[in-house]
Amino acid sequence: MFAFFRLILPAFLLPALAVASEDTAHRVLISGCGLDQIAIVGANQETEWSIPFHDEVSDAVLLPNGNILHSVKKEGIREIKPDYASGKGAATVWQWSPPLRDGQRGETHSCQPLPGNRILTGESFDNLSFIREIDRETGSILKTVELRNLGGAHGSFRQIRKTPQGTYLVTQQQNGGKAMEFDQHGNLVRTFIDGRYTAVRLPNGNTLIACGDMHRLLEIAPDNSIVWEVGQKDIPGVTLGFVAGIQRLPNGNTVLCNWGGHGHTSGPAVLEITPDKKIVWSLAPRIPNRVSSIQIIDPETLKQAPLR
Repeated sequence: MFAFFRLILPAFLLPALAVASEDTAHRVLISGCGLDQIAIVGANQETEWSIPFHDEVSDAVLLPNGNILHSVKKEGIREIKPDYASGKGAATVWQWSPPLRDGQRGETHSCQPLPGNRILTGESFDNLSFIREIDRETGSILKTVELRNLGGAHGSFRQIRKTPQGTYLVTQQQNGGKAMEFDQHGNLVRTFIDGRYTAVRLPNGNTLIACGDMHRLLEIAPDNSIVWEVGQKDIPGVTLGFVAGIQRLPNGNTVLCNWGGHGHTSGPAVLEITPDKKIVWSLAPRIPNRVSSIQIIDPETLKQAPLR
C-alpha cells in the first residue's frame, strides 16, 4: 500500500487500545447506501460516533487528523470533523463538487487519499466517466482521465483505487460488471473476469475484487488466474448478497461488506474471514445489511496499514 501520510493517532483512538487487544474485535468506520448514517462502531459493538446521512455514501476513510473523508453520490466529496466529544454530528471543513456538464452533475462514489496532498475521485454520466486527481486543500483539478462507454451514470464507477504502479483500478456496477485497469493516460491495460464494486491491489501483486451482484469475492494473480474465491454459499451460515467494500488485513484475513439492498442476503452486514473462509469477527446483528464501505480503524491495524 502507499505510505500516504505519517501516522499520528488522534487522541480519540487511544482508549481503544485496551478494548481492541484481541484479534477478533475491531473498531470500524462504516457507511453505505441505505444505511442512513456514517458511523464509528467500537470493538464492543457500540456506536461511538455517528452522523445521519441519507444520501449514498459508497466510500469513507478516516484521515490521520481524525477527520473523515467521504463521497456523496450527487454532490462530490467532503471532509468532515466529527464531534467525538458528544458522539454525534460533524462540521464540514472542506468540500469538492465536480464540474457541471450540460447543467447536470454526475454521480460520485469514490475518494482515496494520495501522496502529495491529492485525492483520487471520479464521476460518471451516461457512457462518460472521469477519473480525477484533485488538490486536497484548494480543490483544483490536477489531473483528469476520460473514459467512455462504461455504462449509465449509476451503473459505472463505484470505488476507484490507484495502484502503487500508478495505474487506476475501476469497476462497473452494471453493463458487464467488469473490473478494469487503466494506465495514467486512460489506456485499458487489463480487464478482469468480474468486479462490480471495488478492486484493490495487494502487496503481493494480486488484485482483490468485490464482485457485487455476482455474490462473490476474488483474488486474481498477475497472470489472471483465480488464486482465491469466496462464493455465495461458501461461508457457513452466510449468503453473500452484493459484495461491496473490502479490506485485506495484515494478518491475512479479509473483511468484506455483505450489502443486502438487492436481496439474496443473509448473515452479518460485515464479516472478517480467514483464508479458509471461517468467520472470526462480524458486526452485531443490530446493524443492517446496508454497509457498503468499511475501514478497520484498530490502532494496531492503522499502524501496519495506515490507509486503504
